[in-house]
Amino acid sequence: MRRSASPLAAVLLTALLTALTACAGPPGTGTAAGSKQTWTLSAATPAPKGDINSFSWALYAEPPTLDFISAFDYPQNMILSNVCESLMSWTPKLTEVPGLAQSVQNPSPTTWIYNLRPDVHFQGTGQTMTANDAVFSMDRTWNNPNSDWGQIYQNVKTITATGPLQVTVKLTRPDAFFNQYMATAAGVIASKAVVTQEGANYGTQGSLGCTGPFELGQWIKGQSIELNRFQNYWGTPAKSAHVIFDFLSDPAEFTNALLTGEVDGAYLVPPQSYARLEAAHIGSLYFGQALTTVNINIDSFSGVLGNVKVRQALSLALDRNGFVKTGLAGVGTATSSITPRAAWTDGTETAAFGNLPSPAQNIAEAKQLIKEAGAEGKTITLATSPVGPDTSILPTALQSAGEEIGLNVVLKTVSPDGYTALFSSNQARKGLDMFPETYYLSITDPFDILDNFQTGNFQDNAGYSNPVYDKLINEASATYNTAARLKIEARINQLEAQQVLWIPVAEWPNALFMDKRITGAPTTIAYMYYPWAADVGAAA
Repeated sequence: MRRSASPLAAVLLTALLTALTACAGPPGTGTAAGSKQTWTLSAATPAPKGDINSFSWALYAEPPTLDFISAFDYPQNMILSNVCESLMSWTPKLTEVPGLAQSVQNPSPTTWIYNLRPDVHFQGTGQTMTANDAVFSMDRTWNNPNSDWGQIYQNVKTITATGPLQVTVKLTRPDAFFNQYMATAAGVIASKAVVTQEGANYGTQGSLGCTGPFELGQWIKGQSIELNRFQNYWGTPAKSAHVIFDFLSDPAEFTNALLTGEVDGAYLVPPQSYARLEAAHIGSLYFGQALTTVNINIDSFSGVLGNVKVRQALSLALDRNGFVKTGLAGVGTATSSITPRAAWTDGTETAAFGNLPSPAQNIAEAKQLIKEAGAEGKTITLATSPVGPDTSILPTALQSAGEEIGLNVVLKTVSPDGYTALFSSNQARKGLDMFPETYYLSITDPFDILDNFQTGNFQDNAGYSNPVYDKLINEASATYNTAARLKIEARINQLEAQQVLWIPVAEWPNALFMDKRITGAPTTIAYMYYPWAADVGAAA
C-alpha cells in the first residue's frame, strides 16, 4: 500500500500527534521567504457565521476513482473524506475517535469488537447500515487484489457479524495499529447493495453508497466534481449545500484561480504562491500541523549506495536549510529524521531524536566518508520530475551536494505519471538509485513510516533486511501500551537514522487558503480522513 505524497502534492508538511501523544512538534514559527511576516502554525480557522449555498475548492489533480479501496492519495481522500465514513475517525486536531462505530472493545490482544451506530442511512438507497454491510466492506478492502489497503488486514483471521450492529475482528497475532487504521479509508463502510449494483463502475459514476455529510453529485470528467449535502445524514448537517472541486493541474493556473476568486479555497497551496496570496489581501493563508516529511528514497543498495558511508556522506552534504528556503519558500524545518517530531510524546521524542546527526551541512566530514568508502567519482542516478519543489528543486540540491564531495549524481527526468509509478513499479524504478518521496503518515504514530524497512515490506525498495530491525518492528506492533510502544519505536528511529535507509530532508506545514467568503476548514492534514468540507460556511 502506498501512503506517500503524490506528485504535485509535494505541497506539505510538518506533524502533530494524535490522541495518544502530547504535542511536542517542530518549531511553530519562522520567516517565510519573500515575506516580512513570520509564519505561525494555526490550530484552527474562525468558526463560520452561518450556512452557505456553495463554495469551490481547487484540487491539483482529478481522482482516477473514488472507490474507497483505492483511496491512497490526496485527490481521492480530500473528496472521499466528505462522502464516506469509517469505523473510526480523525478530528481536526488529529486525534482518533469512534466514527461509524459508536463504541469499540478490545477484550483480548487479538480481538476487536465494533458496535455500530444505529439509524445510519446510506446514500443512494436510504437503507440503514447493518453489520452485514460492514463485513462486506471490510472484506472487500481485505481480499480484493486491487485494494491499496489490503496490507492493513495482514494479521486478520476472520471478520464476522456477531449481531445486527456488531462486527468482531479476530487477529492471528496482536496488532496495535489495526484499530488506528480503521480511521482511514481502510475502515470505510459502504452499502453492499450499492457497491454490488455499480459493479466495475463503482467509484467512477453513480452513488458511492456511503454515509457521510455529502453525497456524490455531477462529475464532469477532466473538469470538476460536485458534492451535494446528504439530507439524511445521521450527524450534524453540512453548512454548505454544495461543494465544487475544480481540477487545476498547473501551479500557475491553481494560484491564479485563488487570486481571481475563480475558486474560494485550497489545501496543498504551492510554496511559490505563499507571498502572492499573502500580499493580495483577498483572504487568509494558514499553516497547520500535518504528518509529513520530505525525504530521498534509497531505491537500491546494489551499487555505491550499498555502502552506508556513502549514504551518510550524501546526508551530511545536503543543504537542507537551503532547500527549505528555496523550495519551500522558507516555510518548513530541516530535519535528520524521517519521522516528524510531533509524532512523539515529550519523553519519547528525546529518545527518538537525541543521538541523531545534525541536519546542518558538513562538507568536510562528508568528503572524508566518501574517501573512506573509496567512492570518489562514482555515479548515482536520481529521479527528478517537474511536479513540485520536492521532485524538482530537491534533486538539484542533492546533485550539487554530490558534486561537492566527489560523487557524480545524474538526474533522470520522469513524467508526472512516471513519477507516480515509482511508488509501485519495479520496472519504473529500473536504473534509478534514488528518488524524492514526500511521505505522510496515515495513522498518528511514527510506526507508519518506520515499518517500511521491515524485510519484505512493500516500500522496502532497496531490499533492506536486518533481523534486529525486524524484531523491534514486531515488538512495537504487538505492544498496545502507547508509552511502551513509542520507546521501542524510538530505538527503531535511531537504527534507521544510523543506517540512513532514506535521506530525511524537511518537515513541511500544511498550507490552507480561503477567501473572505468562507471559513471553518481545519488547518491540519485532517482533511484526509475527516469531513472537513462540512465545517466550511459563511465568513460574514
